[in-house]
Amino acid sequence: MDTLAPTLYTGSAVARGLERNQPPCGSIASHGACDTMGRSPRLHVRPTCDTSTDKDPPISTESFFSALARFRRRILPERTEQALLTRKGLMWGFFGVHGAFLIFALVLSLRGEAFSDTFIYRDWAAAGFDDARLTGGPSPWVYPILALIPMAIAGVAGPGPFFFLWVLMISILDAVALGKLTSWGRDRASLSAGWWWLVFVFIMGWLGFARVDGLTAPLVLIALAYGVKRPFVASVLLAIGTWVKVWPAAIMLALFAVVRNRVQVVLAGIAVSAVVVGLAAALGTLPKLLNFLTQQGDRGMQLEATFTTPWLWLSVLQAGDSRMYMNTDINSMQVDGPGTAAMAVLMQPLLIIAALLVAGLIFWALHNGNSAGGVDRTELLLAGALSLATAFVVFNKVGSPQFMVWLAPAVAVGLAHSFRDWRVPATMLIGIALLTFCIYPLFYDALSHNNPVMALVLTARNVLLIVLFCWSVRRLFLIGRKQPALHGAGKEN
Repeated sequence: MDTLAPTLYTGSAVARGLERNQPPCGSIASHGACDTMGRSPRLHVRPTCDTSTDKDPPISTESFFSALARFRRRILPERTEQALLTRKGLMWGFFGVHGAFLIFALVLSLRGEAFSDTFIYRDWAAAGFDDARLTGGPSPWVYPILALIPMAIAGVAGPGPFFFLWVLMISILDAVALGKLTSWGRDRASLSAGWWWLVFVFIMGWLGFARVDGLTAPLVLIALAYGVKRPFVASVLLAIGTWVKVWPAAIMLALFAVVRNRVQVVLAGIAVSAVVVGLAAALGTLPKLLNFLTQQGDRGMQLEATFTTPWLWLSVLQAGDSRMYMNTDINSMQVDGPGTAAMAVLMQPLLIIAALLVAGLIFWALHNGNSAGGVDRTELLLAGALSLATAFVVFNKVGSPQFMVWLAPAVAVGLAHSFRDWRVPATMLIGIALLTFCIYPLFYDALSHNNPVMALVLTARNVLLIVLFCWSVRRLFLIGRKQPALHGAGKEN
């Protein structure tokens, strides 16, 4: 199974032959890796050689991915790999991953239990989302109102089967997302992207299947798969996702910046919001509709947040009066120390500034790319979506481990669009997921008790997040800076 390297591009004999025998500059050549993955090759004229030294040298990762491909071939027989890279193989992979978590959820539900945050969701549903009937803990209105609907559905049969029904809903959404990503298994070129998505879901399952974020990730993936071709449908899905967990608004901003008809994006957002307001009015919860914007405004720096890292180490080293503590009001582990209060206040404007700068870069890349002869709007959307989603994680004072699922939809669709171009962030994100899995659920207790090894793991994860953000921003810059000779005539797709 190839989840981190281009399964059919660098791993096949045909592809290796293409890499060794590149046609000379100015000749006609087959474009991309699609010839080896079932797509019809596209022809283009290779640009004139440019030996100038004022260009940025390319960052080569060929040796790394070649080594990764060799390792894969040692542990995975060719016949097995070929079987996995079929519609049937992907289907069985889906059932294997999701079946394992459904069985786990069923066992817990038969014992009358839940898992992680679903304990809280179950209590909210049992109390009818009424704060007066809750005995402490966070309010259900820390989430936008549409997040409460799946909780209510999972609780319709009482608290017993809540967790199983919750995991079942996420599994259904994942099935639709995987189907859309791979054209229901018909697009062989995207099967490797489908497997990457399944591996990521498996690694992050202990978080994705126990948090609201697990509902929004497949929604965003479906929206990005529709992308610039169906902007109204994509915007409706993103608007729904925003009224579940806010962060899809970042992806909607990227879509607004990239599409030709921005009115469709605005109208979709207005239409969905009007329905939400009407629903809140009908349920008598209109005064609480925007509570999610203020419920967590006064929280401190969460333990896992990127910008908390200096105080994390001060706490581990028992220096500077820094300490970890549990904020029971919002069920969050935080770090307190000299300057953390001021940093917590600064994080919100810092996040807004970062998002606006990235949005501005997307607009610049679109304008400059069009001036240079055309831009691949789908590629620009995906790079912009990853940049904004990563900004929402890196510049966030919360930094919960489940936030990592926000990054996967753009990478999965990017792999389906151009596996070779997106293999670097795909590899980084698998690494981020593995480190996050070590943090939660494996060793969170050790981390929250100043364990230096786990502090190092968390630091490495946060460094990777920053590197991923830099990669995505650089990608945007390169898209906008492309020379006319490098643009195809039909790139505005």
